[in-house]
Amino acid sequence: MAAKLKKGDKVVVLAGKDKGKQGEITQVMPKDGKAIVDGINIAIRHQRQSQTAQGGRIPKAMPIDLSNLALLDKNGKATRVGFKIEGDKKVRFAKTTGDVI
Repeated sequence: MAAKLKKGDKVVVLAGKDKGKQGEITQVMPKDGKAIVDGINIAIRHQRQSQTAQGGRIPKAMPIDLSNLALLDKNGKATRVGFKIEGDKKVRFAKTTGDVI
């Protein structure tokens, strides 16, 4: 299946504790159906001190399911993603505005 959401996309959270928050995708895990969004789904992880890194309680963005994310269109609203053929390339487009992403 083609990737509807990719690294670098601006998204909004549709469900969960961070509902309504916006962020940018930093990593996508297609095999798991999850993505890591900057500043969303933050959890505290304990880090042991080493010679190179300071230890302590580190906030870390945890994966969120792709079904709970929606792409932001140019108007700043959540949209679904469609695919169409332009010339000889398959491109993504926003269903609300019809603009190519």
